[in-house]
Amino acid sequence: MRALLAALGLLLAGAAPAAGAQALPLESIQLPPGFRIELYARVPNARSLARGEQGTLFVGSRSGGAVHAVTRDGKVVKVAEGFAMPNGVAVREGALYVAEVNRILRFDDIEKNLHSPPRPQVVYDRLPRDAHHGWKFIRFGPDGRLYIPIGAPCNICDREGYALIGRLNVQTKEFQIYAKGVRNTVGFDWHPQTRELWFTDNGRDWLGDELPADELNRAPRAGLHFGFPYCHQGDLPDPEFARGRKCAEFEPPARNLGPHVAALGMRFYTGTMFPAEYRNQIFIAEQGSWNRSKKIGYRVTLVRLDTAGRVLSYQPFAQGWLQGESAWGRPIDLEVLPDGSLLVSDEYAGAIYRIRYAPGG
Repeated sequence: MRALLAALGLLLAGAAPAAGAQALPLESIQLPPGFRIELYARVPNARSLARGEQGTLFVGSRSGGAVHAVTRDGKVVKVAEGFAMPNGVAVREGALYVAEVNRILRFDDIEKNLHSPPRPQVVYDRLPRDAHHGWKFIRFGPDGRLYIPIGAPCNICDREGYALIGRLNVQTKEFQIYAKGVRNTVGFDWHPQTRELWFTDNGRDWLGDELPADELNRAPRAGLHFGFPYCHQGDLPDPEFARGRKCAEFEPPARNLGPHVAALGMRFYTGTMFPAEYRNQIFIAEQGSWNRSKKIGYRVTLVRLDTAGRVLSYQPFAQGWLQGESAWGRPIDLEVLPDGSLLVSDEYAGAIYRIRYAPGG
């Protein structure tokens, strides 16, 4: 029954209204004083975001099977379609990288060929084919390697070769495991100063409304284990899989987030538009709970750090997609534009929003 409910939850999470089918109640979004939110583009099933060198915004999807581009003049172009959950997108040296469930594809010289993209090249095709947590977020790290998570193919299980973050040398095809014990991350970024990897991780289901918390994790080096499936939220042994393992054996979260908020995309804020106190702080897109008796999440949160990288606070930044127990949108990913404004993708509403700081209006 739980497996059936989980599958139903995933289907409901991916069932989005058609883009442009209805006006969006942006006036319901609450932001700190001086901030404004506006519609940037309508893109069906909008999920992961990546910006090209010439300013094109590429948008992955999960249920739609397509990758879109938003040009600098606001036009939406379908770049490719017919793919298996092409959630992850990344751009490097003029090429667009797209993550399907089991492989990474590359479209060369993409921004010059949006309307007639070249045939994609297969970069790597040795990833698992499991659809459960199979959609992938990808980004190039400071080391030039493509970081690729492999989510657990289950709610809770212990399977070799899963629940990890790997990194791929796209030239040599060498794939290394960077971090283990990561149930399902759909968002990560590197600290602008220390270059340390930070990532969100979704906690397991079916331990009640309040347990476990989703996590924000910090991986300053390769080889760390973050607990799954033996320990959750840093201090909660799994009732079935702990098997005598102690939570102290594993790397604790940098911060526990809300239980079942579905923390996905995260970005360090590197712009200059927002007030100075936001610089090098973390924004997190929380898609929102699907099986909790009282819904939470459906917002963008802010995690403040001190100069040593310790978490000081975790608080709402943009909220209002959830009205009572009814949600009209689900934030998925984030991207900082060169002007310092912040983009937020929304799979459910089929939209991308722009948050800017304009204290005068």
